[in-house]
Amino acid sequence: MSLQKSSPLMPFYMALLFLLPLNLPAQDLYFPPAGSEWEVKTPSEAGLNEGLINQAVELAMENENSVDRDLRIAILQGFSHEPYHELAGPVRERGGPAGMILKDGYIVASWGDVDRVDMTFSVTKSYLSTVAGLALDRGVIRSIDDRVAEYVWEDRMFDGEHNGAITWEHLLTQSSDWYGTLFGMEDWGDRPPNEGGIDDWRMRDLNSPGTHFKYNDVRVNLLAYALLQVVREPLPQILKNDVMDPIGASSTWRWFGYDHSWTMIDGQQLQSVSGGGHNGGGIFINTVDQARFGLLFARGGEWDGSQIVSKDWVEKVQVPSEANPDYGLMWWTLKGDTDWGNVPDHLYYAAGFGGNYIIVDEENDIVIITRWLDNGVVGEFVELVYRALD
Repeated sequence: MSLQKSSPLMPFYMALLFLLPLNLPAQDLYFPPAGSEWEVKTPSEAGLNEGLINQAVELAMENENSVDRDLRIAILQGFSHEPYHELAGPVRERGGPAGMILKDGYIVASWGDVDRVDMTFSVTKSYLSTVAGLALDRGVIRSIDDRVAEYVWEDRMFDGEHNGAITWEHLLTQSSDWYGTLFGMEDWGDRPPNEGGIDDWRMRDLNSPGTHFKYNDVRVNLLAYALLQVVREPLPQILKNDVMDPIGASSTWRWFGYDHSWTMIDGQQLQSVSGGGHNGGGIFINTVDQARFGLLFARGGEWDGSQIVSKDWVEKVQVPSEANPDYGLMWWTLKGDTDWGNVPDHLYYAAGFGGNYIIVDEENDIVIITRWLDNGVVGEFVELVYRALD
């Protein structure tokens, strides 16, 4: 039909044009393929100030963390205040400063040996949190508000009025104040107060679960143990099959427990992994694989069309906990007293001993990975990256 200006149907067709969707092509998000073919852009190509990004890289290279490269020495020196502290899991000599900056999924900067596998210490906690999220997504855990005692009865870890009141959320926010012994390690022996002695620490008053934050690897390892009892398969296997393989990570990363952290599940001896390298163990991983993991969270748990971790969980981990607004579900926030200068407080991050960081900003699609950075300059370093956005 030929439409003339005088056609009585013209108003109808004009109105129809406003009702039809505009089929404009959506900008495709870039996801690096598996392997080494990760596309690189210059900072200026990614819309960043190249001079400021170069300053940030130079700052990272010139400010190596002071922990001894022989991490056996570094661990024993760093936790010398703790009674009976010993290495119970694998340890590896560390490399030098390394890192990556991603913008919109593209590599805009990298430095050091990004393929070297290194210990990542308490960054492991954010991987452990992810496995808890997968258990929730699977329905194996109904709610993180549930008491862990409703799921785990083995070894009487959650018996009694106090320990029996602990929920999954309390373990994830490090606010459980669980007391007891796990794999021969006492809860009070991990990062005890500077005052008093063993008798004071053992006989302390207990805080109601959820009210008091205490960074404590024994209780983090208890979360790993409880998850193992619930999912009934090795946590590294779940992380590999459900997360790391789908996002194209290499085969070089490892997740270790302790020499004696074994338990019987369905007739098989399985190792309960650790949530950090405080006593050795934890996740050993290269910078590139850390960057893939960070990008997964920057994209709301989605990877190239597949929802790997639920969007709901990605949002949950960032919510400041009641006991510590700087801490969510085993990810750190900037909602409390932490001061990184002129940096937006919507970013969140994983952090580990020795200056290991995964910094995630979903809003600006930025991921920053650092290895062995002096913790005293991390705020200055990140601020330079954000100044490069202007």
